[in-house]
Amino acid sequence: MKTNNIKHYLLGCFVCCGVAAAPATLASCSDDDFSGDPDRDWNGTATFFTPADEQGFGTYYTPAVGRVGDPMPFYDQRSGDFKVLYLQEFINNLSHRFHPIWAVATKDGASYQSLGELLPFGANDYQQDAALGTGCAYEKDGTYYIYYTGHNGNCKNREVVMRATSADFKTWTKDELWTLNGPDFGYSGNDFRDPQIFVADDNLYHMVISTYPAGGGDPVFAEFKSADLKTWDHVGRIRMIWDRMLECPDIFKMGDYWYMVYSESFRTSWSRKVKYMMARSYDELKNCFNDGPRWPADGHEGVLDSRAFYAGKTASNGTDRYIWGWCPFRSGGDIHEKNINVGAGDGNEPNWSGALVCHKLIQHADGTLTLGAVPAMAAKYNKQQNLTTMASNGFSNGTLTGDGAYVLYNRLGTCNHISFTVKTSNNWDKFGISFVRGTDSKKYYTIVVNPEDENHRKVNFEQEGEEGKGFIEGIDGYWFERPADNTYTVDIYTDNSVLVMYINDVCAYTQRIYGIQKNCWSINNYGGSVTVSDVKVSQQ
Repeated sequence: MKTNNIKHYLLGCFVCCGVAAAPATLASCSDDDFSGDPDRDWNGTATFFTPADEQGFGTYYTPAVGRVGDPMPFYDQRSGDFKVLYLQEFINNLSHRFHPIWAVATKDGASYQSLGELLPFGANDYQQDAALGTGCAYEKDGTYYIYYTGHNGNCKNREVVMRATSADFKTWTKDELWTLNGPDFGYSGNDFRDPQIFVADDNLYHMVISTYPAGGGDPVFAEFKSADLKTWDHVGRIRMIWDRMLECPDIFKMGDYWYMVYSESFRTSWSRKVKYMMARSYDELKNCFNDGPRWPADGHEGVLDSRAFYAGKTASNGTDRYIWGWCPFRSGGDIHEKNINVGAGDGNEPNWSGALVCHKLIQHADGTLTLGAVPAMAAKYNKQQNLTTMASNGFSNGTLTGDGAYVLYNRLGTCNHISFTVKTSNNWDKFGISFVRGTDSKKYYTIVVNPEDENHRKVNFEQEGEEGKGFIEGIDGYWFERPADNTYTVDIYTDNSVLVMYINDVCAYTQRIYGIQKNCWSINNYGGSVTVSDVKVSQQ
């Protein structure tokens, strides 16, 4: 949850005359002609081009006005779709009133319909929910509930847990007479937020809230339980991990295992990522924190993605479980001259809010989790494009040999599915994929699959070229095991400047790179040799 105040933003209104407007279906990505000379054969060129993002994204949803803050997904069994609530971030908010809860609906995690605003922020600067914070949605006996954070520094308690109800998920009524106040149970009145509801092993509803003890000390989860989603009793507290505040908790059972997914808000370049704990029972899950930390046996302490995916929470339709988080925007100006692609993450905190990114949770035989592509993505990006080699070095018969070898392919569209297979010649070979690359580029941006040791890989982000900065701190991924046969199956999905890469169902890497669309891209080798095959680009 973001709690800083920023200046007033005047929201422009869309006016529909004569009849009520239906919820807007988001436009899909388009591949319009390049600006400039309409007679020029842009597809036959490979020089750098400066494109702009579309106003709204069709796959990694971004509102036409503003950005997506912390998502709160919920599977609505009555309508048979996912409702993804989120904190609506405007470019300039009011000083004390901000983050109304908006929502989108989706059946597949690849296409969205806007539902507009569900819960407005308070009517004046002194209402407890002048600003809204992260929470969750639930349904019982025909009533929908939103439990959320009411944030206001003008009130006795800066943060409390509040709720609203609805009979149809459209019209919501705030329960003005009900709150959970941290000091009533021995917790902080300043940090008492991010409520999440689930059904535990005792078949009762449980709620966990991120907070601190009233007397100070390391952060904890406050735990409550209820039989009816109305009256809540305090159960106790769950430790977090040392002094790290764990935000946006999400607890669920999947198969034979219990999980907590959380966002670790510890302001260093190696943390601030979405992670998870796992156990065979809910009590054992709590002990992963209370007696721990007891990291999952996945080799990377439960990390699920890069620092460009945050505030991840999950929902299941009974068959598949998906996770939604946001990919931050980057500050800066012109992508070529002002290094906008390295402005967030090179030792600085990524910006708050951005585009909505959805992954599918993959549960392995040992219970560990990784993230994979939503199945509907490949079906949505189903128009295969012609692939042309625009330039190359050290590339022959599908093999890249020697340090600096590359093959540069023709321009991408606005939304792309790139897929290929790489086989390395030994356990130490290193390869990468570059974007925003032209034949005249003095710097461009590369996702490098880097050998951390003989048996482990990690995805790094680098600015390459004669004017490049090299490794960009803070936007790297996590360790994963080298495939035994040294074969990497790579799938990359892009929507404007948002990119997600998946490798072998063991690695997911989300990134924001401005200028991907309508520029060339390359596959690179860094010493040794790699064989590249089955290279395809598909669009909508």
